[in-house]
Amino acid sequence: MDHGEVFTPDWLVNDMLNLVAHEAVRIDSRFLEPACGEGAFLAPILLRKLATVRRQYGSSPADYEFRAVLALMSIYGVELLADNVRACRERLQTLWLAEYERRLKRPPSAECQKTVRFILERNILNGNALSMKKVDASAPDTQEPILFSEWSAVGGTLIKRRDLHQDELLRDQSART
Repeated sequence: MDHGEVFTPDWLVNDMLNLVAHEAVRIDSRFLEPACGEGAFLAPILLRKLATVRRQYGSSPADYEFRAVLALMSIYGVELLADNVRACRERLQTLWLAEYERRLKRPPSAECQKTVRFILERNILNGNALSMKKVDASAPDTQEPILFSEWSAVGGTLIKRRDLHQDELLRDQSART
């Protein structure tokens, strides 16, 4: 525990997520876990969102796939330790693929799988959420700011990406409150 890692038990994660249950099931509701570890919070959020996708869009494979990708695009994490970043990305990808195959009875196309990996690389980041900086391999801050991708659907099945520094997001949020 050189870095003060704390492992939140599943029952506590679910109790906490139940406090925001109405948001956790919305496909487009964004979640940011500033110390995401291996995804203790992000994994059940993804599963809740994918359950909504299954209920609302389960009858159409094309709609299901698009909405499942949108659900993944709304989940963000920052983590100090590179091995936890890799583990979180792998966990979320494995869950997403398993749900996809369970619903559609086939694996997603190679292009769809590539898209999922790209989203996870852009959304689960190796950084220090307190300093708002990326970190190097041994975890000290760099001078490079954390950069988040904001995803939005445009024109049916097209996706637009806008990149924002974490400090810009926080500044925008404080201006709204």
